[in-house]
Amino acid sequence: MCEIEIEEIPGLPGKLPEGERLLWQGRPRWQSLARRCFKLRWVAAYFGIFAIWWSLSAISDSQPLGAALLEGLALVPIAALALGLLCGLAWLTARTTIYSITSRRVAMRFGIALPMTVNLPFSRIGSADLKSYGDGSGDIVLSLLGRDRLAYLHIWPHARPWCFSRVQPMLRGLPAVQEPGRILGEALAGALAERQATERAAMQKDSFETVPSRTARRRAEATQKDPLPAPMSIAAAE
Repeated sequence: MCEIEIEEIPGLPGKLPEGERLLWQGRPRWQSLARRCFKLRWVAAYFGIFAIWWSLSAISDSQPLGAALLEGLALVPIAALALGLLCGLAWLTARTTIYSITSRRVAMRFGIALPMTVNLPFSRIGSADLKSYGDGSGDIVLSLLGRDRLAYLHIWPHARPWCFSRVQPMLRGLPAVQEPGRILGEALAGALAERQATERAAMQKDSFETVPSRTARRRAEATQKDPLPAPMSIAAAE
């Protein structure tokens, strides 16, 4: 399911096969990745609590209030650097990621240093769960069927958090998640109906081929049990 190739179509490892159509393409919002994937708010809260604790420790050491506040503010440059790095990483991740939905698969192209494409055929997708947030953005989690496995670190951050044994690919931080969710749901339903129709047609074909073969086999068995008499031969008199 993983391919590393030169892309002829952005987000896809090659040209679409005959009969396959591109239904939707999009990128994650870097702001959503920064908040929910790289935990920007948690890191900011950590530095804020640390700064307050540092200031209170200075006050408890009988330092003036101004000096105590300066002690806490000394962490501001470090906090700004850390938050800036996380924002830059989120921006690069969003910039180098393209999610694609076709009539037969979901493709995820990602990778800052080493671009990679993960193809997920509809036949390997068991379900797609949508989670939306107040700002209209959201995530789509894909549950896989069969024995195919993906490494968690291989596709992170495009994987459901804390699911290591059964890795679930994830379309993260979509700006308007309802639209791709609807498109993916309709495409999965159409693919399922097509597979079921193909299976029914194959079963009917097998049944039509099986009945004559059984009849012929029964006739052959009856012929072996009751052989026809040999034809009469007429010889010329000498």
